[in-house]
Amino acid sequence: MAPVRVHADRAAATLELEWPDGHVTFYDFETLRWLCPCAYCRGEAGIPGWLDSNPQLTSIQMQLTDLALVGTYALQPTWADGHHTGFYTFARLREECPCPADTERRQKERAAHGDHAGQRRLG
Repeated sequence: MAPVRVHADRAAATLELEWPDGHVTFYDFETLRWLCPCAYCRGEAGIPGWLDSNPQLTSIQMQLTDLALVGTYALQPTWADGHHTGFYTFARLREECPCPADTERRQKERAAHGDHAGQRRLG
């Protein structure tokens, strides 16, 4: 499901996504950077990624300089430090919505499945 509206407010450091069902998702840029799905940040082939080291993000690493649409399925942010390899799928951006209702829903789903590994720092 693709959003019907995408708005990056650089001054407020927020990304707003409005979904066809009327739900609106807000990400602050720090949380968005923590969600980066690229191999460098998340790791691959069993090797932990950079974000797994729980780094202290700098203001440059959380400053959005560009936001590109990738086909009809994802967004590709470019950060002021030059990082631009993460494709944030719309499905993931909707699933990881940080609003209280979605956060509670995820916690209940994890508790029902006994999954505590899904908990992580998002900013």
